Amino acid sequence: MQEHVIVDGSNIATEGRSQPSLAQLNEAVLAFMKEFPKTKVTVIVDATFGYRIHKKELRDFEEAISNNELVAPPAGAIGRGDAFVLSVAEKVKGAILSNDSYQEFHGKYPWLFTPGRLIGGKPVPHVGWVFVERLPVRGATSRRSVKSGAVVEKAPRKVSDAASQPMPVPKAPPPTTRASTPALRAPAPATKVAAGSSRTGNASRSATPSRAVNEVLPFLTFVEKSPVGTQVKAVVEAYSAHGATVSIGEVRGYVPLRLLASPPPRSARDHLVIGQAVQLVVAGFTPARRSIELGLPSMVTASTPSAQKSVAKSAPGKKTSKKSRRVEATKSTESPKKTSPAKKRPTTKASLAGQRKSPTKQTAKKQGGRQGVPTKSSRKGR
Repeated sequence: MQEHVIVDGSNIATEGRSQPSLAQLNEAVLAFMKEFPKTKVTVIVDATFGYRIHKKELRDFEEAISNNELVAPPAGAIGRGDAFVLSVAEKVKGAILSNDSYQEFHGKYPWLFTPGRLIGGKPVPHVGWVFVERLPVRGATSRRSVKSGAVVEKAPRKVSDAASQPMPVPKAPPPTTRASTPALRAPAPATKVAAGSSRTGNASRSATPSRAVNEVLPFLTFVEKSPVGTQVKAVVEAYSAHGATVSIGEVRGYVPLRLLASPPPRSARDHLVIGQAVQLVVAGFTPARRSIELGLPSMVTASTPSAQKSVAKSAPGKKTSKKSRRVEATKSTESPKKTSPAKKRPTTKASLAGQRKSPTKQTAKKQGGRQGVPTKSSRKGR
């Protein structure tokens, strides 16, 4: 092992990652110093390292730069960090810790192929960092660099001629669209026939089996046996955004949040548990979708079966109902007579003359005709 090792910090920090990590670089350097305690270590990163790490590591990176724990090449250096790493390693005649082969520099630094001058490192799960000696990998760029004896640029990737051509125009729709087209076009004749009547179109849409919650026969049987206000035993099946779905034998029902508590809870989980058997009350039906709405007994305001029976007893057609209707009719006819201004007595000369007299005399005359006070007619008779 060489006495001085230059760590290619950008390469080690990006090993197995898409973005460099300062924590990974620190872990690798500490593991290398622990395995080779007598070796001097210098860590070099490229100029863009501080812009590519996570924002949480930026403060530690700046402190490491100020403390000379990390070294960055000067701004505008040719070859970026790789050229700076190789020049420092050549000056101190040390080794390089990196997984890069530096193919564009093989012509200028042939000592890279000397055993012991290039070391690789990788983190191994449940083991830690493992460091081994390695030799650079040769390629087309390496051959061009060796042939010229200088630093060469990496060969650009070859681009096919088809990549520069304009985008092709599809001749057919995608397979998914083609498969769904017949299903979308199938009900077109029915919509054209029903276009003249919006009610017919809405009824046909609501009666489609795909939107129905329950089958016809079980739904009708439940409606007949369990009218609104009936208590039923249901089992909670699943939660939804605005309530919960329950099962009552062969039919399924829905419990909205507004029928669980007041004010409505944020979720049905606060009052119901999946698999729990609860007592609910039928709150209503939606025949178009064959759905059943239920709620807790304390929240459903619909009448119970006992109340419905009492209402049925007082239904029209019996003697009690006729009497009640007569009493209500007399009350309704008496009230407007007292308040209607159209039925007041018209004003006459006699009334005007009577208004000039004192109110006590008028009341006395009125009362006298009724209670035995002598009037003109009674005096003539005498």
